[in-house]
Amino acid sequence: MSDGVFVIRNQLGQFWTRAGEWVDGREPQRLLKIKHHDEAVNQLVELSAKDIELRGEVLACDLDERKEPMVEASSHLTPTLAERAAEKSAEKAAEAALIAAQENQLSQEEDGVAEQINDEQEPPLSAAV
Repeated sequence: MSDGVFVIRNQLGQFWTRAGEWVDGREPQRLLKIKHHDEAVNQLVELSAKDIELRGEVLACDLDERKEPMVEASSHLTPTLAERAAEKSAEKAAEAALIAAQENQLSQEEDGVAEQINDEQEPPLSAAV
């Protein structure tokens, strides 16, 4: 197969990536593309040794005009890179909001303590005229 590559697919129809994770195939640029069948089989054997529940297969795929493998996406969806980035951004925003709220609460508590100290230090007003 000169104008194609081999990819590894698991029992859920997900594909192994260069980053070492299983994805659904909606982003074919992320897939591990292996030029030689024996290398793909070796990779599958290594994956199977780490995960005894894995039921994988090596698939021969043609390439599209962008030189990406043409695969059918799995029905077992995984987050895309954009979805992961949005999730991380939302987590950072929530963390920043929590820190700001904690700092605000601490500031209010410090202001309350300072006012209480000032009230205790002021001498009583005398009514002598």
